[in-house]
Amino acid sequence: MINVVIWNENIHEVENEEVKKIYPKGIHNCIKDFLSTDNSLEIKTATLKEDQNGLSVELLKNCDVVIWWGHKAHDEVLDKTIDLVQRRVLEGMGLIVLHSGHHSKIFKRLMGTNCNLTWREYGEKERLWICNPGHPICEGLEPHFELEMEEMYGEPFQVPSPDETLFTSWFEGGETFRSGLLYRRGNGQIFYFRPGHEAYPTYHNINVQIVIKNAIHFVKQKNKVIWEDIHSPTPKSNRPKPIEKINKKGFSVGHPTEEK
Repeated sequence: MINVVIWNENIHEVENEEVKKIYPKGIHNCIKDFLSTDNSLEIKTATLKEDQNGLSVELLKNCDVVIWWGHKAHDEVLDKTIDLVQRRVLEGMGLIVLHSGHHSKIFKRLMGTNCNLTWREYGEKERLWICNPGHPICEGLEPHFELEMEEMYGEPFQVPSPDETLFTSWFEGGETFRSGLLYRRGNGQIFYFRPGHEAYPTYHNINVQIVIKNAIHFVKQKNKVIWEDIHSPTPKSNRPKPIEKINKKGFSVGHPTEEK
């Protein structure tokens, strides 16, 4: 089984009646519902207002993939929560960041940039083109698919050059955007997927659902022998014993050596 946690702010769906009509149980439960048709997935949800933002050490320890949707409350996510998620990504957990999650604390930290872009909320048609039809995330899709109403995202998208671009989008107003990007950080795979504005029924679209399902299987933690962060604030703990016999030369400044 692949253990998946869907994390969502769950604020728009509570505060805005129009959004609530589209996602009455929240975006997280909409995603959970269509993922539930895949019997290989064990799915849990977590939201911002829960204790520890819904992401405990134990939950993340056993998680293979986190799906992240956020928008208006990025700064309310606890830094210690982001520390936990970042550590698990480096160890090998997969991360799927959706839509406005490009400005989430976790995505910006893992990218190391501000992740800014241009945007316009006019309910424009979006046409997504597949850049690599042979990639597992693109399996089951036609060469392109359309969303009748979406928020426009435009370049420049201020992120590092990805390991691979899987989708590019064209919008009715003329802009284009790199809308499906793959990265590796440590042992973890990260997939950023652009569609998903809360005011439109994007996550009810079958093609969007296919992409997210495929992405889970691609970015999942594949090796339970995790990449561990052995570095600590105390240099003494990072000093292995030599394999071969050596004679110490010179002297140490600020890092005293134990004499045995």
